[in-house]
Amino acid sequence: MSVTITAQTVITTAALIAAVGAILALYNRGYNFVKRQDRQDTELAAIRAEQKILTVGLLACLKGLHEQGCNGPVTEAIHMMEQHLNEEAHR
Repeated sequence: MSVTITAQTVITTAALIAAVGAILALYNRGYNFVKRQDRQDTELAAIRAEQKILTVGLLACLKGLHEQGCNGPVTEAIHMMEQHLNEEAHR
C-alpha cells in the first residue's frame, strides 16, 4: 500500500489546521472576555458595597452636625442624600 502526498493534500491539510486554529483562537477570546467580565462584576460589587458604607457614614456625620445646630447647607445635604438613597432604593 502506497500513500502519495500531492500538493492538493498538503494545501487541504494546512487549510484544516488553520481553520481549527482559528476556531480555538475565537473560543479562547470569548472565554477570556467572559472571565474578564466576571472579574469586573466582582470588583464592581465590592466598590458598590464600599460606596454604601461611605454614604451611610457621611449621612451620619451630617446628621450629627445637624443635631449640634448646624443648619443651612447641612440640612440641604441631608435632604438631598436621603432623597437620592430613596430614589436608588426604588430603582
